[in-house]
Amino acid sequence: MKPLESLALRWDGERLWALDQTRLPDTEIWVEGSDPGVMAGLILRLAVRGAPLIGVAAALSFSAFLKTQPTAVALREAWETLRGARPTAVNLAWAMDRLWAAWQRDGQEAVTREAVAIFEEDVALCEAMARHGLTLFGAAEAVLTHCNSGGLATVGVGTALGVIHRAWEAGKITHVFVDETRPLLQGARLTAWELGRRGIAHTLLTDSMAAILLREGRVQRVLVGSDRVAANGDFANKVGTYGLAVQAQYHGVPFHPVAPWSTVDLACASGREIPIEHRPPEEVRGFAERRWAPAGSEVFNPSFDVTPVALVTSLVLDRGVFTREQLTAGALSQVAVRRRVIE
Repeated sequence: MKPLESLALRWDGERLWALDQTRLPDTEIWVEGSDPGVMAGLILRLAVRGAPLIGVAAALSFSAFLKTQPTAVALREAWETLRGARPTAVNLAWAMDRLWAAWQRDGQEAVTREAVAIFEEDVALCEAMARHGLTLFGAAEAVLTHCNSGGLATVGVGTALGVIHRAWEAGKITHVFVDETRPLLQGARLTAWELGRRGIAHTLLTDSMAAILLREGRVQRVLVGSDRVAANGDFANKVGTYGLAVQAQYHGVPFHPVAPWSTVDLACASGREIPIEHRPPEEVRGFAERRWAPAGSEVFNPSFDVTPVALVTSLVLDRGVFTREQLTAGALSQVAVRRRVIE
């Protein structure tokens, strides 16, 4: 089996290593994640993060674990541990369900083939999203993005950041404004790091400053990722996305989530049904070893929020661009039906 490598994962056919994203931007440390318990821990503490990436990482970890010839009980426990590591992102359950079906059908080798296929599919999905996303642009524009949705969140060029990367290469983007993304600073630590590696002109700002740029007309488009898209077009993404969507609509700036089809959950009728993960209060009281809030202060810390489809200009998928009107008319379910008929 050929080795696989991306910005955030390395797999030699037997073992898996992941870039510890909590140590970025200044330190690049690779941690072995072949053991499902270890990988689940990496996912829980956001050393491995991003909806597509955690699905791929969990799949490869499970495949590596199978090579240790675990008992049936240990195998089921490993599968359940990985599948439940983060509840909001649907890609994780989607990937693990594919592997379990492969295991029941044909055993270990089928699981490995399926895990590799999930990796390779994600690379292709990223390029398809970028290709469709390029159609959004006319003249060169400045864009704003939130959190991280690039090669650290996928094994390809990225979702929203993948569109931005390819649009920059095509001369369709002149500048990228990056929300810091409180409380864990994924925009500051990760997106700015990726853009710097690619030589893309960018400016970092705190989340509360975005409205000023929108009001002043310095941003022509907002592109964000997504961790789960409901059947009606509502979507969950890193907390702060909802507020940004409200600001974009008020100022008349187009707002586009970008996601692979694996993020679409047709069993979820609307955003009201998306489970929202809540994380430890220490993430808001401070960062790493530094605390700036009183230790006893009560904290509200949802990791994600849900943006209603009414605030979406269009959704960019690997299967095309869907307007708000198409989404509210049930376009996602219709596409799924057409795909099943074709296949």
